[in-house]
Amino acid sequence: MRRHALSAAIACATALGAVSSTAVVVHAQAPASALAANAAAALPASSPAAAAVPVKPALLNGYVIGVDDVLSILFWRDKDLSAPEITVRPDGKVTLPLLNDVQAAGLTPEQLRDTVLDAARKYVEDPQPTVIVKEIKSRKVFITGQVEKPGPYPLNGSVTVLQLIATAGGLRDFADGKNITVMRMRQGKQAVFEFNYQDLLKRKNLLQNIELEPGDTVVVP
Repeated sequence: MRRHALSAAIACATALGAVSSTAVVVHAQAPASALAANAAAALPASSPAAAAVPVKPALLNGYVIGVDDVLSILFWRDKDLSAPEITVRPDGKVTLPLLNDVQAAGLTPEQLRDTVLDAARKYVEDPQPTVIVKEIKSRKVFITGQVEKPGPYPLNGSVTVLQLIATAGGLRDFADGKNITVMRMRQGKQAVFEFNYQDLLKRKNLLQNIELEPGDTVVVP
């Protein structure tokens, strides 16, 4: 009986030891993120996985201001020079207190800030202007002809020909979907792209569904 009891005790202790060791391994295991970080640190500096991932700049960092855009130009400590809300005129300029007309269209917010900064130095010491694009209204595309809702539409992101047609309510019953055209100005010259709506519905010639650019006009006969 003692031998059986001893054997049972040994077996129980062995089982408990196995469970304990397994539990220790589980709790001691590092999180996946930590393991990944350790693995990356172990790679040589020349390894692609160890290289830093480039960060995309913010959209407005490279945005070019256009006509009808609404800007906010504020001066810290010099509120008399500020323009909390100002629209870019058709000639591409904005009018600021004391500084008069300043060219804005065709510049990025950073470039406009530098222009305003140079102009303000003639009147105040150590000016600190900030340029903010409050509303983007210069980026527009147009659709005309046999669609339910022809007219201008804002282009605030990636939009294809098919998406613009859908936004405009779709084609009318008697529209010639096979001969739709996209008109685009390139370096002062008119470029024309053909678009066959019927082919696209049949999943043919998918590359014709191009991404639109500001100023494009889609003509639906």
